[in-house]
Amino acid sequence: MFSNNLVTGKVFRDRLRSGSLGPKMVVIPAGSFRMGDIQGGGNSDEKPVHRVSVRKFAMGKFEVTNAQFVKFLNAIKRRGNDSKPWFETKAEDSYSHITGSVGNFQVERAYENHPVIEVSWYGATAYTKWLSNQTGKKYHLPTEAEWEYAARAGTETKYWWGNDIGTNKANCSNYSCGDSFEYTSPVGSFSANKFGLYDTSGNVWEWTCSEFTYKYNNDEKQCVTTASSFVLRGGSWDNGPRYVRSAHRSRNTPTNRNGLYGFRLVMLLTF
Repeated sequence: MFSNNLVTGKVFRDRLRSGSLGPKMVVIPAGSFRMGDIQGGGNSDEKPVHRVSVRKFAMGKFEVTNAQFVKFLNAIKRRGNDSKPWFETKAEDSYSHITGSVGNFQVERAYENHPVIEVSWYGATAYTKWLSNQTGKKYHLPTEAEWEYAARAGTETKYWWGNDIGTNKANCSNYSCGDSFEYTSPVGSFSANKFGLYDTSGNVWEWTCSEFTYKYNNDEKQCVTTASSFVLRGGSWDNGPRYVRSAHRSRNTPTNRNGLYGFRLVMLLTF
């Protein structure tokens, strides 16, 4: 199903110029929610708790995978530059599962469906621009508000499933989260939230297009093209329960590449 006449909850994939299909997207309903440290006990940058309205949009059902990112790299035959690096290969950082060189990048066997890691904000943004060009649709990274609204999926608890971390609910620190993965897990290895999104808690931190500020001041609703520090959300395989809460925030410079960092897509809907 393609992105026309879509209704809330529907899953679709846009067709690329090559005739292949893009990532699976889920239509997220318009609505409002309370953003921030609703439960208490969070960090000072999760305040003030405030109500935010979000328009209808589509979001990636899964985090972007190694296979999807390598397809982009080999199509565009570039990899960023020294001032705006996109990612690191396994030769550059052992956590990466991408090998090879420009025009001939490959994914290590068995890691095709794991989320891409060692990707910078510049690399994630480059992918969204390429996908927009390929499909004729407007893809981008989520704003911080869009991300939290989608991750909460109508809930006000610490995690979309409740206030207790439980066991095997997400890929986070094995010492406290009870999952069976040492590092990243294949996307979709755990249950989806009520909007049909997977891995909004744990697996990898996800870049947003919002500039980080120490107190909410409406920047969380904005998508910017330049900033000294961008927000990351969701926590990762290496973080404990505190960091995979729906309200938790992190940030880094747009050049930073890290074995904990990946991203998820948003697509603008105009109907």
